Amino acid sequence: MSNRARLADIAAKAGVSEATVSRVLNGKPGVAEDTKQAVLTALDVLGFERPTRLRRRSAGLIGLVMPELINPIFPAFAQVIESALSQRGFTPVLCTQSPSGATEEEYVEMLLERGVSGIIFVSGLHADTGADHERYQSLVERRLPVVFVNGWLPEVQAPFVSSDDNAAMELAVAHLVALGHRRIGFASGPERFIVVQRKLAGYRTSMKAQLGVTDEDLDPFVSLSMFGVEGGQAAAQPLLDAGASAIVCGSDMMALGVIRAARQRGLTIPTDLSVVGYDDAPMMEFTDPPMTTIRQPVQSMALAAVQSLLEEVRGHATPKTEFLFRPELVVRNTTGPAR
Repeated sequence: MSNRARLADIAAKAGVSEATVSRVLNGKPGVAEDTKQAVLTALDVLGFERPTRLRRRSAGLIGLVMPELINPIFPAFAQVIESALSQRGFTPVLCTQSPSGATEEEYVEMLLERGVSGIIFVSGLHADTGADHERYQSLVERRLPVVFVNGWLPEVQAPFVSSDDNAAMELAVAHLVALGHRRIGFASGPERFIVVQRKLAGYRTSMKAQLGVTDEDLDPFVSLSMFGVEGGQAAAQPLLDAGASAIVCGSDMMALGVIRAARQRGLTIPTDLSVVGYDDAPMMEFTDPPMTTIRQPVQSMALAAVQSLLEEVRGHATPKTEFLFRPELVVRNTTGPAR
């Protein structure tokens, strides 16, 4: 593209003359600040690179540590967090773990070496009761601002931002009971994770309150496996064997695995089996059939995490407690009346 064509595009986008665009890009005086910002915004929106002296200065680096990006809920969190940090002048540094790659601890060391202003952990080892949590305590003791998303460590004095797992299970169970289901199973990941413990407790409490069953009655209807599609497929087998007419899942990915297992047995969704996911990850409305699920309030949670962290970065105290965000039931087509 010629410089002339580029100037014309920027001028049209910013609503100014080409001469004004030229003055801004060449650093000439006599341009109002609002007009200058309009030109620079047009430059960014159209994907043109700013001249070096007009580039934003970063207010600092912020680490964003995540377990993986395969489950689409994690990229959803990353997108909102990174966008919010960038808008506030900070540069996000995304660190995702993989089976053969760097560990969370190695990423933290790397981030500290780079002089980050703070770190946001999403579904990290802080959610794993079997992990060593000393590292988090040491970060707090060295006064590095940290915020944790989905997990809870009462001994670590930092802000925690979580989706209310108890409320999530109450919503899912109430929806299925209203459809006439009584034999409702629960499929999730390993019990050492706090989010699984909370969902399981919420499931048991809701089932007992709404159906009058006992813990012993529920034991055959609880199946814990790995997270992910394969884990959901494995977890579904004993629940289907036990005669479950509906299954509540710990994630949308596990729900997809449950649906796969049901179809391999010749069952139809939702005629023979109702399935409820968890997360409302991107694309769940386009599955076949579209997924009924519990939506994590990603936008609100991510913005709260960024806000809490940046308050700490700026030297302002924030409550060292857990902020619980209420999820919502999104009814689509994987649930239907009990047969």
